[in-house]
Amino acid sequence: MSDLHIRHATLSDIDTVLRFWRDAAEGTSISDDHDGVARLITRDPEALLLAERDGLLTGTVIAGFDGWRCSAYRLAVHPAHRRQGIATALLEAAGQRFATLGGRRVDAMVLEANAQAHHTWAAAGYHREDHWRRWVKPL
Repeated sequence: MSDLHIRHATLSDIDTVLRFWRDAAEGTSISDDHDGVARLITRDPEALLLAERDGLLTGTVIAGFDGWRCSAYRLAVHPAHRRQGIATALLEAAGQRFATLGGRRVDAMVLEANAQAHHTWAAAGYHREDHWRRWVKPL
């Protein structure tokens, strides 16, 4: 993994990230637009982590911390680059960020139907909590 570079996204990365998510991420979010990602980067410039190899975006994760909870979103690795340790490297970088900020536990948003992702998260030491259910309301 020595050729893998992980860095924080900048505002100039937004269009690349949105195109990447269309190809590499499962599902879409109401915030998957230029304004949504710009708000994220502006509010927390270290939250969106990008993995690059030879200048090519190969993976992402949002490592958000609100002062109370650590949350991981949008872990995605390009299909052509999966099973090369990129997700592991991104989750390790997110974990380091959370530890530095004083986080105690990470909550990860994982699509129920994405069985491949379940294996990735489990291999990284995460486990499913079936007694919780996500409730949402669009604004």
